[in-house]
Amino acid sequence: MADALARHGVLITPGAWGRFHRFDAPDKPKGNANGWYIIHSPRAASFGMWHLDITETVTLAGPSSPEVSAQIRLEMMQARLRQEQERQMREAHAAEQARCWWTQARPTDPSHPYLARKRLPAYNLRQRGGMLLMPMYLDGELVNLERISPDGMKRTLPGGRIKGAASLVGRLAGAESVLVAEGWSTAAALHETMGYPVVIARNADNLEPVARRLRQRLTEKVGITICGDDDRHLSAKGKPNKGRIAARHSALAIDAKLLMPSFCEDCETCTDFADVRLCRQGGGE
Repeated sequence: MADALARHGVLITPGAWGRFHRFDAPDKPKGNANGWYIIHSPRAASFGMWHLDITETVTLAGPSSPEVSAQIRLEMMQARLRQEQERQMREAHAAEQARCWWTQARPTDPSHPYLARKRLPAYNLRQRGGMLLMPMYLDGELVNLERISPDGMKRTLPGGRIKGAASLVGRLAGAESVLVAEGWSTAAALHETMGYPVVIARNADNLEPVARRLRQRLTEKVGITICGDDDRHLSAKGKPNKGRIAARHSALAIDAKLLMPSFCEDCETCTDFADVRLCRQGGGE
């Protein structure tokens, strides 16, 4: 099994038989524990990575019997059930923490270093200590918070729901056009410049789930525009431009308009609409 895991970039020494083990998926931050494996017998083992929807069964020695195969399928089903239950418990705990922190948070200091650097008003943010808090809602319920530190580092609550959850700058009620963007500063800059409400997906991976939910919620008369980030620094390294690709796919998925930032000549640092706004004001980070 170690060889099979190594083909997916996972370098571990398998543990005891008959136990459900977790490991870090190599393409996610350290401590994610998004992979799992079970050694069923001297002849067979299973492993997978939930976020990639990968599940594989490997033979350790010799052909597996029908009984072993049936046991493998049962244990895989049980493992998925346990993972789903664990996920729901983590999300419920994070949502409870989010509601507590949001209720206790104070109004945002307009001179907060992050806001001062971005030259933006606080809009939908609150503050807890030195951290700005951005609420993330799913079906009208607060399920998570994005914490923005003074230096701009952003983290959600551990285990909290992200997929499909979103925040909002402005008001949807009565809007004829709605924008969808990745981050808070981009959304705030777009709202400040254009006046439209902006739904915040938080990252490129969440653009399409948020866009699909928004399209289902709004009437056909309300136009939706996906406002993407241009991760051109990735393209320069020979990697996919994740922001541009995700924005285009999201727009195609719901038949929305697509808007991408236009950069000043010779500019090499800007990647989103917030950067462009600062750049044209003669500032920047």
